[in-house]
Amino acid sequence: MRKVRPAAVAGTFYPSDAGTLRAEVDAFLAGARPGEGPPPKALVAPHAGYMYSGAVAASAYAALAGPVRRVVLLGPAHYLPLRGVALPDVDAMRTPLGEIGLDQQACAALPGVRANAAAHAREHSLEVHLPFLQRRFGEFSLVPLVVGDAAPEEVANVLEAAWGAGDTLVVVSTDLSHYLPYRDARARDAETAARIEALEPVEDGDACGAAPLNGLLAVARARKMQVRRLDLRNSGDTAGDRSRVVGYGAFAFAEAR
Repeated sequence: MRKVRPAAVAGTFYPSDAGTLRAEVDAFLAGARPGEGPPPKALVAPHAGYMYSGAVAASAYAALAGPVRRVVLLGPAHYLPLRGVALPDVDAMRTPLGEIGLDQQACAALPGVRANAAAHAREHSLEVHLPFLQRRFGEFSLVPLVVGDAAPEEVANVLEAAWGAGDTLVVVSTDLSHYLPYRDARARDAETAARIEALEPVEDGDACGAAPLNGLLAVARARKMQVRRLDLRNSGDTAGDRSRVVGYGAFAFAEAR
């Protein structure tokens, strides 16, 4: 019997009605500036509710060109203390827009990765990206990974095992600074963005997805990848309240030529 991880945050982080969700994602994508430069192999994009970070996430997905048949999606564990990297114990993940099947062969080949259903059950850091991916690509397979306490080298080894060819896209899900005043957040996030562009590790306090992000940065350094900033805003820019904001960034990583 096919096991499916149901949507956990539909109706809270994004609309639960398929038509409303489709229209909202399409509007975000239509409003994003088309990407320039070499086609990305990897993206970094945020994972808050769509009213806060949807426009920034769309900036990442608008940068893509060409077919994508598999997505390796990594995000931090928010709800369960976790050591290492975990897959869900399912065959597919569901959103209001339909089901996305896992690439079981690729999942089985990942070093040191085990299934942990509890780590995925409530986790939003992966789920909020799925509707964007569904609207952008239609059919594709998925390698969904929740990352807990894991060294950059550990995450990098997993990424290298799943890296694949040009039709595999890597997406790292992270927000940036949390609950700082608007001006402080802008300064902190600008520093973090500069570190990402220099392929330097970031601190946990500067990005909630530092563990998966630092793994990607380790791979990018080894592969001499090029990074470009696509967007850098915070919830004070997108949702209005500037007293305590959360930062969001979108970045594209391209293979060296």
